[in-house]
Amino acid sequence: MTNLSFYKGRKVLITGHTGFKGAWLCKLLLEAGANVIGYALPSPTNPSLFQILRLDEKMDSEIGDIRDLEHLKTTFKRTKPEIVFHLAAQPIVRDSYKNPVYTYETNVMGTVNTCECVRLNSCVKSFLNVTTDKVYRNNEWEWGYRETDFLDGHDPYSNSKSCSELVTHSYINSFFYALDVAVSTARAGNVIGGGDFANDRIIPDCIRAVEKGEDILVRNPYSTRPYQHVLEPLAAYLLIAQKQYEDKSFAGFYNVGPDDRDCVSTGALVDLFCEQWGESAKWVNCHDGGPHEANLLKLDCSKLKSKFGWKTTWHVDEAVEKTVEWTKRWFDMDDMDIVMKRQIETFLKVEGHDG
Repeated sequence: MTNLSFYKGRKVLITGHTGFKGAWLCKLLLEAGANVIGYALPSPTNPSLFQILRLDEKMDSEIGDIRDLEHLKTTFKRTKPEIVFHLAAQPIVRDSYKNPVYTYETNVMGTVNTCECVRLNSCVKSFLNVTTDKVYRNNEWEWGYRETDFLDGHDPYSNSKSCSELVTHSYINSFFYALDVAVSTARAGNVIGGGDFANDRIIPDCIRAVEKGEDILVRNPYSTRPYQHVLEPLAAYLLIAQKQYEDKSFAGFYNVGPDDRDCVSTGALVDLFCEQWGESAKWVNCHDGGPHEANLLKLDCSKLKSKFGWKTTWHVDEAVEKTVEWTKRWFDMDDMDIVMKRQIETFLKVEGHDG
């Protein structure tokens, strides 16, 4: 079970801390009393959750490019982290078609650089590389992919994250087994939650449309994905990093996704959003024949459940509800630090988690 008290006083470095998931992870760790260090480019969106929470005032935030090995080395040497979460990435499928070279440079060489810094710094005892459910060769199966299935993402984003996995596996075999560090990768499904302002993501697209009083345009309403609230995988990341820190036998490769009931079509997800939002929100099918994206993708998370007793806390309908709540509070100019603190507390109070 997730035990945030483990992180109190520990030095934790997060690459990609200015992004959506990174900012939520920073908030979780700051609430736990961790000494949080971040390394990333400036916030990728405007507005951004990182800016809304003023995280640069509350943590050691180093602005740098994950492709810059020397800068990253300097940051590791200066901060001496015990635990490292690697989230820095170019995360958008469509953007990877537009700029494949940058995507590979960031997602592959960024992982090489992070692994190299972990190798060179004996202070690191636990390292988690966060990838994606899209690392698998997608055969459009009805059943979920297991950690032993073939890695071969189709598009430049997915493929570069498959490569990121392989880089990590090579460093484990070549270096990390001989060192006092536990290393895992976590392959997560699609996340939703308050504070995501990215382009080409369905819930942010919904929010931008309703803010303008426009219909929501859905380009691929029949594709099925495993959707989960952002706190679900983050809690799992924290759990994996803690457990392998305490016992290296827990190190490995983990799928981190929701239950089958939460694998829904994009159209069904937008239906849930419209129902929660109200105010005559509605969507229209606007398939644009864009670049290839998987139509059906599920994860088998039996390993995570059997190893740690993991279970889903908020199902997809609750995840959408919490996202809408966050967004409406933000539109009302509430204190989002307090709003997020309450959402985190509510999440951790559900049976199976220990705050």
